[in-house]
Parts: sequence; C-alpha cells; structure tokens
Amino acid sequence: MRLVFLLVLVIGIGTAGYAAFLIQGRFETYQTRVNQLENELRKTREQVVETTPVVATATRLNFAHRLVAEDLKIINWPTADLPENVFSSIEELIGDPEQDTRYIKRRLDAGEPLMSTKVTRFGEDIGITTLLDPGTRAFAIPVDAVSGVSGFIQPGDEVDIYWIGQDQDRTTTRLIMEKVKVIAIDQKSDQDELSPSLARTVTVQISPDTVASLLQYRASGQLSLALRGQNDSTTSGPIITDINTLLDNEIIAVEEEKKCYRRVRRGTEVTEVEVPCDP
Repeated sequence: MRLVFLLVLVIGIGTAGYAAFLIQGRFETYQTRVNQLENELRKTREQVVETTPVVATATRLNFAHRLVAEDLKIINWPTADLPENVFSSIEELIGDPEQDTRYIKRRLDAGEPLMSTKVTRFGEDIGITTLLDPGTRAFAIPVDAVSGVSGFIQPGDEVDIYWIGQDQDRTTTRLIMEKVKVIAIDQKSDQDELSPSLARTVTVQISPDTVASLLQYRASGQLSLALRGQNDSTTSGPIITDINTLLDNEIIAVEEEKKCYRRVRRGTEVTEVEVPCDP
C-alpha cells in the first residue's frame, strides 16, 4: 500500500513539475510577445506627426481673384513646419457677410496654404500698393528693348541695376543695386502674365533711403537692368568698369613741359615773352 502511495506521489510531483515547466514556457512566450507589441507601439507613437488645421486653396487661383469660401479647404499641416501668418479657419479668412472681400495678391496653386501676405486686407484694393512690403517704396525706371532685357522681365522677378554715365571725363559702368524685386511692368502687376512685351517702365521695390540715390543716378546717366535667375541668392559686390579696364590699358600721367616767361614793357603796353628756363 505504501508503495502505491509513494508511486502516486512521485507521479503527481512529476506531473506538477512538467505542468509548471509548460506554464513557464508559455509565460515567457507571452512576455516576449508583449515586449514586441510595446516596442511596436512606441515606434508608432514616435512616427505620429502632430498637425494643425490650416486654410489652403481648393483650386488654382489667379492674381486679383475675389476670394470666396468655395475657393478654400482645410488641410492638416505639420505643426513643426507651420508657416507664419497662416489662417486656421475659413471664417477667419472670409469674414462676416457684412465685411468687404479679400483679393489674391499673386497666383496660387491648388493645396497651397493661405497666408496674410498672399491676400489683401478686407476692402483693400488690389494694386501696386498692396504688393509693396512694409517700409519699402515703388520706383519707376524708364527702359527700352536693351535696358529692359527685351521685355523678358516680369512682375515678381529680381534684377540687378547698372548705371552708365560720365565719371571724371570717362564713361563708366557701375553695379549700384542687386536683388531688386520687380513689382510692375508698365501698368501691369499681374505675375501670371508670361508673354514677353517691350515695356517702357519697370517699377521696382526699394528702401526709402535709396530713392534719392536712384533719382541722382537716373538724372546723371542711364539705368539698365540685368535679369537674375530664379532663387539666385548670389551677390557680385562692387563692379566698376570703363573702357580702360576693358582694354587693360594703364593710365599714365604725362608731365607738362615747364615753360618760363618774362614780362617786357613797351611804352604803356606790357607783354609776356617766352624765354629759356633757368637750369
């Protein structure tokens, strides 16, 4: 009887140990799976980008377009890369029905965020004054086919301004301004106008302290424009050129021959007679 009891006890202990072994293995498997899921959840959270609602264009809008609610939509923009002066709601941009409308200052592509710099204020006319940055002035430069780059300059382009005039009895060319923004061609400020035309006047945006300088340059010589490439931020620095620079001629000062004179009186008349100079 004791033998049977001991046998049953041994079998029971073995069975319990084997069950515990199986449970421990299953637990370790579950724990490994839980750790994997936690890692995947952590990676997913790291990949989630925080966004902010932003008003954007629902379709392509041209210059001077009268803005209405149907032109707009809400998109989610990454908060970390949120542009300045954006609108967060269509109501904020359109305003109340009793308020005046807004106009587009330049062509906008579909899906482009709306910023306060791209639209007029409520009731503001769309014209050159709305295109000027704060603290700047509009300055008109007369041009022809040569000085105006054959009509290929368009509103929104950037140009360099050269002056050609007399400097100490020599015709000199100077680079006087770089990266100057063009805001109008003749009477047109529409940046969507792509066909070249021979203009008579190019209006540029400059700072107030340079207006007087350009007026003086324009009065004393001729101003010519050089069209810059898109997104070209390079600067050339001071450039002054004349014919001697082009021909690589050295200007040598010629010493004038010394001449000596002696005053001779003949009656009441006094004259000067050239004589050899003393060594």
